[in-house]
Amino acid sequence: MLAGSLVAACQSLPAPAVPVTGTFGGQHVSLTLGPTGGSLAYDCAAGSIDEPVIPDRDGRFRVRGTHIPGHGGPERVGELNPAFPATYEGRADGGRLSLIVRVVSTGEVVGQFTLRLDAEPMLTRCL
Repeated sequence: MLAGSLVAACQSLPAPAVPVTGTFGGQHVSLTLGPTGGSLAYDCAAGSIDEPVIPDRDGRFRVRGTHIPGHGGPERVGELNPAFPATYEGRADGGRLSLIVRVVSTGEVVGQFTLRLDAEPMLTRCL
């Protein structure tokens, strides 16, 4: 009787949340995610995701990070571009990831992207 109660109790526990990991590519974006966050490269910018991407049961997520705009021409030795707090929100669906990047202070949408796991990114570097 006790064993049956323990099995029933364990079956009702929610599955542990698992972060999305891997290398994703899409038009104008590359994303590498690990268990604690990730990094992005855009045509003329970069970014970081500073926490695990753990989707809810519908696949949706919203995480914090930074957005670092770039500029045309070479980067000078020691040059630091400003980093702006950003949110990364979207949906994970199997090997597909939709992503909206938004600068927190202005609400500006930096971009909307569709990425695929293990796909080559299609980046055009800024000139």
